[in-house]
Amino acid sequence: MMNHSLPHHQSNSSLYDPSFEKDACGVGMVAKISGQRSNEILRIGLRSICNLMHRGALDADARTGDGAGISTQIPYKLFKPIVEKLGHQLYRDSDMGVGVLYLPKENEYAKARAKAIVEEVIEKRGLCLFGWREVPTNKQILGTKALMTLPDIEQVLVGRPWGMGDDDYERRLFLARKEIEKRAASDKIEEFYIPSFSHRLIVYKGLLVSSSLEKFFPDLSNPDYETAICVYHQRYSTNTFPTWPLAHPFRMMAHNGEINTVRGNRNWTQAREAELKADFWGEDIELLHPIIQPGGSDSASLDNVLELLTMSGRSLLHSMTMLVPPAWRGDKEISPELAAFYEYHTCLCEPWDGPAALVFTDGITIGACLDRNGLRPARYQITNDGIFSLGSEMGVDGLDQNTIVEKGRLAPGEMIAIDTAAGVLMRDTEIKQSLATRHNYRKMVDDHFVRVAQFKAEQLEAPKGDLDIIDLTQRQVSFGYTSEELDMIFKPMIKDGAEAVGSMGDDTPLAVLSLRPRLLYTYFSQLFAQVTNPPIDPIRERLVMSLFTTLGWRRNLLSETPEHASQVSIDSPILFNEELEAVRKIGGDHKASTLSTLWKTSSGAAGLAPAVHELCKAAEKAVDEGTRILVLSDKGIDADNLAIPAMLAVGAVHHHLRRVGKRMQASIVCETGEARDVHQMACLIGYGASAINPYLAIETIREMIEKGSVETDFATAQLNYKKALQSGLLKIMSKMGISVIGSYRGAQIF
Repeated sequence: MMNHSLPHHQSNSSLYDPSFEKDACGVGMVAKISGQRSNEILRIGLRSICNLMHRGALDADARTGDGAGISTQIPYKLFKPIVEKLGHQLYRDSDMGVGVLYLPKENEYAKARAKAIVEEVIEKRGLCLFGWREVPTNKQILGTKALMTLPDIEQVLVGRPWGMGDDDYERRLFLARKEIEKRAASDKIEEFYIPSFSHRLIVYKGLLVSSSLEKFFPDLSNPDYETAICVYHQRYSTNTFPTWPLAHPFRMMAHNGEINTVRGNRNWTQAREAELKADFWGEDIELLHPIIQPGGSDSASLDNVLELLTMSGRSLLHSMTMLVPPAWRGDKEISPELAAFYEYHTCLCEPWDGPAALVFTDGITIGACLDRNGLRPARYQITNDGIFSLGSEMGVDGLDQNTIVEKGRLAPGEMIAIDTAAGVLMRDTEIKQSLATRHNYRKMVDDHFVRVAQFKAEQLEAPKGDLDIIDLTQRQVSFGYTSEELDMIFKPMIKDGAEAVGSMGDDTPLAVLSLRPRLLYTYFSQLFAQVTNPPIDPIRERLVMSLFTTLGWRRNLLSETPEHASQVSIDSPILFNEELEAVRKIGGDHKASTLSTLWKTSSGAAGLAPAVHELCKAAEKAVDEGTRILVLSDKGIDADNLAIPAMLAVGAVHHHLRRVGKRMQASIVCETGEARDVHQMACLIGYGASAINPYLAIETIREMIEKGSVETDFATAQLNYKKALQSGLLKIMSKMGISVIGSYRGAQIF
């Protein structure tokens, strides 16, 4: 559990909500490419963070900052004498692990209990407890607010079990930390947090301004503090409350920007927990739940997932590329192997999209990358003696310019990294091609991917038979269509392939205050970016945006098998009738089942809730029977049968399957006569639908053509309507700075 000393959300009296915690900061890294440890790397890192002080916030007391910190390799020369003083001897420096803990300050009983839990878990996990160390601090330099919330900071020193390898030792420490956190949360120990627990990395951070970091932690002034890598961060907590745990770096990364997709990312990560399997975790797999610690910021949540993937066997660079992929679909020069790598990984997880500049390390490899939009700066310098320095601004490291042999910057979606064990600098192309050749991703995708291409005009069937105008009008009335809507909304979409252009004002009464019945969608308003990130221009930046969608079972996140690619791909979440039928006919491992969302009018209003519950049970049963595509259909509405509002049906099934741990086993497709405009499509996707077939809107298009309201053929009218919906979805996504539909789906950004 992450405790922050944050105010609680009070919806009735406050606009503040802890879920909106965001960062916009200064970040960087310094490394010796050869891997040689020295105090110089630390000094450059501390100098760099001080020169980024203007990127952090400052409280009115002029001493409390939003947070500053560094992450380095464990300085063996500093800690070895401490271990010896505690009566132990290290046979190898790397046998030592260090846990940094924030402990309750005011409650001595809670503090003692927390330390007891730590010791019990260390013993249970077969680790050697060397002892405890109170971290030397200089409280006089703290501001008033930082001092008021200052935890007791202690380090627990542990030793490696005999004969255990480095990676297994790191996993053992990771499991120990997870168990400690879970037991502390179970005992409701507040103000408890573990910044790092590793035999490779150690974190020094706090509610400080960057210039106070070294003064507050005297360890950082010790000439015996030697490291080959250093990640540094100065936090600017935008419109939010800074706390000690939320200062960066986190366990594996530091971040500048915002993760705009974080709501959807958190929801889907939680849904994936039921699917997690890995032989080497064994019964300890339950300790990995929850993957994302509650109460964390967007950066902290991404760090949680990055740590899980890395600890579960993927390399650090693989994990980061998987979570923050570049915009590859529009890249005409990309190799087939790399395209297959990215396509395969769309079957595993959705992107965590920025704007984001990310610096990350596992204690051996250290790297940095930008998200697909590249809206955060990341500039680097390399010296003639092999020092690599990257930061939010050029020159903050104070390196002698006469020693610089290369300068550069990361482009959107690019990554750069250093393997200090091998002593090599790896560029983006080398990293990505190395990842692409790990497996034959092209064969996996070609053998298992089922592609349903968008239908063209000649593939769209011409209407058969006469149009039953009375039946159509009755259904339009049932779903709330109006003549004004047909004239002002539909006509421009059909004619021009674009949404109607209206005035800036909207005098429509709020749905909750309206005296008239309103569709459920009208009670929801789209959120938009309000912090430091600009919305995306969906026209000029179309290259980085995508509506590509996959349908089917999203399997265990911790493994890679050919079956992971067994999904159905569609280029758009908006489906023509013919496209939906093509999806239904695939069968096999992609079985589609249609569930009716109708309920009897005879049961009255009281019948709606039971109908929703029955729908959820039917969806769960269908998934248990092998259904991978759930089609929720409101076809068949008449005098005796009403439709559950499509948004309610989709949201209910989505959350029910998530609660019972089966959400990743099937995708939801909505076959509805109710949704017809862009906002309604966005609402359905935002609450879990993978694709939508607006069949009644398509019938309405036919009606307008036959009446002569629009002069075009039926196929062209459908294509224009779909084009307008797709452009509208991109525009709505861009308001939140979200680039891909996969990160918008299920995000509930309303």
